[in-house]
Amino acid sequence: QVQLVESGGGLVQAGGSLRLSCAASGRTFNTYTMGWFRQAPGKEREFVEAITGNGGITLYTDSVKGRFTISRDNAKNTVYLQMNSLKPEDTAVYYCAASTYSRGSYYRTQGYDYWGQGTQVTVSS
Repeated sequence: QVQLVESGGGLVQAGGSLRLSCAASGRTFNTYTMGWFRQAPGKEREFVEAITGNGGITLYTDSVKGRFTISRDNAKNTVYLQMNSLKPEDTAVYYCAASTYSRGSYYRTQGYDYWGQGTQVTVSS
């Protein structure tokens, strides 16, 4: 079993920055691909970024490229999402997810088997 706890969300003005953290309990954290997803009210959960266990490969979407950066510190069992140049459309609950084995596309929720409870990010105009 893997437990994930997100933190770092809050209210910021457009153009501001936030750094989200996700602390994991897994003893083999360095083998998990970790992802960030977000979900706005009334919308489906969507992929943001992912990073492989050793940090060698990063997956991302064009909507956040150049603004968001995913990283991990395996010594601390923690993955981060640095968010810069935030826009109102980035407002959502942000979720951390872990993939402990290959099970599909890392761009989809079905590719992950453990999820955190989420942290709210609100960007005002």
